[in-house]
Amino acid sequence: MAQGLAAVDFNVTEGTAAAIAGFYQNVLAAPAKIESDSGHAVAHVDIGRNQSLRFRESKEPIAPYDGHHIAIYVANFSRAYNFLKSRQLISEEVRNHQFRFKSIIEPDSGRIVFLLEHEVRSLHHPMFHRPFVNRDPAQSQRNYRRGRDALIPFGRD
Repeated sequence: MAQGLAAVDFNVTEGTAAAIAGFYQNVLAAPAKIESDSGHAVAHVDIGRNQSLRFRESKEPIAPYDGHHIAIYVANFSRAYNFLKSRQLISEEVRNHQFRFKSIIEPDSGRIVFLLEHEVRSLHHPMFHRPFVNRDPAQSQRNYRRGRDALIPFGRD
């Protein structure tokens, strides 16, 4: 990976790692597994090439959710949308090939196990495969045009 985050770690309540891994596997079709690290269960979710989310169980109190979010791309957009919509978990309806939700639930019971807002994008989203190198920070999703966001053109010193 030339640039980007290899992993994002979250502390979660004890006994929730398996439910979180199950959510990502069943709802978002993301590869997930449970690992053990220093005696703590960790849900390891692959979300891209060489990128993952890690949810580490902790005995310490978990900080309240502060409203941050992640953006992810899914191949089966309608599957995730229909599952979450049927459980009234969509917080922002489909707009420009994306929707949002924040409750990670145990798929069978519906029990909320963690809060993290997800901006779920389809592979038809205009910013899919946007390069990380030389991006213009002023470029927004609204005015994004593929191939026109280079801050510093390649090959120029």
